Formats: sequence, C-alpha cells, structure tokens
Amino acid sequence: MEEEKAKFDSHKASLLVDELRTSFGSGKTRSYEWRITQMKNLLKMIDERESDIIEALQDDLSKPELESFIAEISISKASCKMVIKELKHWMKPEKAKTELTTAPSSAEIISEPFGVVLIISAWNYPFLLSLDPVIGAIAAGNAVVLKPSEISPATSSLLAKFLPEYLDTSAIRVVEGAVSETTALLEQRWDKILYTGNGKVGRIVMAAAVKHLTPVVLELGGKSPVVVDSNINLNVAAKRIIAGKWASNNGQACIAADYIITTKSFAPKVVDALKSTLEDFFGKDPLESKDLSRIVNSNHFTRLTKLMDEDKVSDKIVHGGQRDEKLLYIAPTILLDVPQDSLIMTEEIFGPLLPIVTVEKLEESFDLINSKSKPLSAYLFTKDKKLEKKFVESVSAGGLVINDTCLHFATPSLPFGGVGASGMGSYHGKFSFECFSHKKPVLYRSFGGEASARYPPYTPKKKRLLRALLNGDIIGLILALIGWPRT
Repeated sequence: MEEEKAKFDSHKASLLVDELRTSFGSGKTRSYEWRITQMKNLLKMIDERESDIIEALQDDLSKPELESFIAEISISKASCKMVIKELKHWMKPEKAKTELTTAPSSAEIISEPFGVVLIISAWNYPFLLSLDPVIGAIAAGNAVVLKPSEISPATSSLLAKFLPEYLDTSAIRVVEGAVSETTALLEQRWDKILYTGNGKVGRIVMAAAVKHLTPVVLELGGKSPVVVDSNINLNVAAKRIIAGKWASNNGQACIAADYIITTKSFAPKVVDALKSTLEDFFGKDPLESKDLSRIVNSNHFTRLTKLMDEDKVSDKIVHGGQRDEKLLYIAPTILLDVPQDSLIMTEEIFGPLLPIVTVEKLEESFDLINSKSKPLSAYLFTKDKKLEKKFVESVSAGGLVINDTCLHFATPSLPFGGVGASGMGSYHGKFSFECFSHKKPVLYRSFGGEASARYPPYTPKKKRLLRALLNGDIIGLILALIGWPRT
C-alpha cells in the first residue's frame, strides 16, 4: 500500500484528471438518475459500514461512539437524504424576468456542474468533512477526486476502500497520501477546489489554483469567541459551551469556542459553572473518561502544551491542565485573564484549552472581537435583545449563534462558511449543490419583434426612442414613436 501511494506523482495525477474529464465529457454525471443512484449507494454504504466507520474514528481520535454517530454519521446520512428528496427541484431551471429592451423574450438560470472538482478534507471530522462536500459535488453533477487527510489514516483508508465499492469509479475517485500527493493534485487543472483546514495550507491551495484561475472554496478556522452576559441561565449556558467545546472532539473543531469574554464581576461564576458541569460530564479525573476524544497526534499534543506552558500563561490555569503524553490526552482546561499578546490568544487553539477574557462592560467585547481576524463562528449568551441586536449588527463572522454553540453547522437550511481569514465560499444542504454548480443564464428570443431603432444609422428619432426605452420613459417612448415633440 505504501509503495502504491509513493508512486502517485504529477504524471499519475494528470492521467487521473484526464480520465475523469473524459467521463464527465460523456455527459453521464449530468443525469438526474446517475446522481440519485450515487446518493442511494452512498447512503447504503453508510448504513452497511457504520461499525467500520465508528471503528476508524475510534482509531484516529478515540472518538466516542455516540459522538461519531451524532456528529459525523447522522449528518452525512441526512445530507444524502436531503439530496434524494430535493434534487429534482434543485435541478429545475429558475425562471428569470426579462426587460422591455429584449421583448419578446424569456430567460432562465440553469444550474450546470463545473466539471472535475477536487475536495481536500480535514482530519478532525474526517468522515463528515470528506463526505459532505462530496455529496454536494455529486448532486451538482460533477466528477470528483477526494483527498482525505493523512493525519486521520484509518478514516482515509476506510474511504479509499469502501467508496469505490459503492460509487461509480469512472467519475468518483479517492487519492490517499500526504504532502507530495496533495502537491501533485494541486498541479493539475481543476474546475473547482474545496479545501478544509488551516489558513497556512489554504494559502498554498489558493496560490496553486491561481495558475489555472480555478475557483476555490476555503473552509478555514480562526478564534471563535463566546460572549457571556450575566442575565442568563448559567447552568444551561455552561452545558452548551461545554458541548460545543469539549464534547465536540475535545476542542479539535474549527467552530469550537476559542475564548470566552465576560465581565470581571461575572467571570468567577462562569468559571464555577464550567468546572461543576465538566465534572458532571467527564468525572473528577477527565483523563479516565471514555467520552473525551484524545489529541490527534504527538505534534498537536506538543503544540497545545506549548500554549499552556508559556511563562505568561501557565499561572493562569484555574481548572484542568492534566495531560498524558503517552496516551495523547489533555484534560479540559480553563484559563482566566490571559494576556492578549500570549500565544493562546494569538493562535487558533484547536484543542481543549479555553481562556476567559474579562472586560468592564460587555459592549467592549465587540471591539475586542473585531480587532482580530474575522472568526469562523461567534457566539453570544444573553437575554438582552438590544445586546443581541448589536452583536448581530457589529460582529462579522462566518456564522453567529445566539444562546448556544456550533448548532448552525447542523442546520442544513443555513450556509456554512467563513469570511476574511476564516475562509471563503459556503456549503451545506442546498448550498452544497449551489457551491458546485455554475449558474448559467440563458436568454431566449424568436425571430420576431425586430426594432429598427436598435441598428445604425442612428437618426435623431432612433436616439429619442432608445433613450426613452433605456430610461424606462413610457410617455417619452410613445411620443417618440408617433413623432410628437416632448414639451
């Protein structure tokens, strides 16, 4: 297997793309029947291989079975079912209004596939973040290459093994590997690329895409803030913050809370509520909990301990801090009043560490958030409708959630994506279909309805007619047609 992977170079990547382009050129992927067949087979794969998927996620991240089902398997199944239910409607041309200047005419917007697309997925939700965009690309009628993350090798291997058993390999392929394989793929001409991961690699992907003017969707990350007001049900808020932070891959999620902002006077109550609820969820020794994912590998473990152990931060830990390097576990850790120039406040955490920043007045939090790069998500807990309105108006982020965290990701009626440094483009639900579709406008005319004023020579009368027509001046148009001067 390793020998096979090592042989995948730019030449093989080129041959692969040529094969898929030939398959796409045949028109097979454009049919409704082909797309629906792939969806049904994908759904069948998820059902039949559920235990294998759970085992792979356990191998890669020690992900609890229920979390694997809720956060990866069930959402993937829901995406397939939505396509099966809605695709015929999504594929219908959209009627468009025409103007008097083109009369008599009709117009429509047709959703057509881009062609051959590349999807580079992430390791933290390696099944969902691979399949969800693939579902959208297939639904839109594209040929697809999926490059799973090598950092989650068990799930990557599972996708490479089972997708060819259930899907049409003449149009849908999986390429395993690491940097060299990804580089070989990025050297090719694609019709669209979707990358999920960090900003550093996102820049590499975008630079490669520029060579062929390939459109790119980047699902990145950032420091997602949680603003906590003092007028809330703190017990409920603590559960929801913990569910979105530690019960979601132990903080290894692009939309996990990266830091909390609250007032100085309320911060001790927030800390106490989080500590109490963490103990309820994961016990007195969280490193023994079977409901907590481990850190993905030793490199990320070292990176996270560096954030915790920085001199200006290490004495700010008010809860947690336990670690097991051999088993790659880090306990849920809360830090209070960390300096803004510390590593933990300038780098995306992507792990089980949660700093709390305090302000005198909660409104100050908006300026603090906006002083940083735009986050992928931002959260607010409050009962104050004025504060809520100001938050929605003032904070720019990929998505906002009021009085909860992360649930927008699981809401298919909402687009999911970043803004600024947290990414570009969006997908999920119908937005996945649109992400991988070109909206092609078509204007239809007959050979009737000729207007001589459109053509040279441009006489004074024609000029009057055209000016009136283009300005929407109906009275002026009528006067010009009958030759009366306008007074």
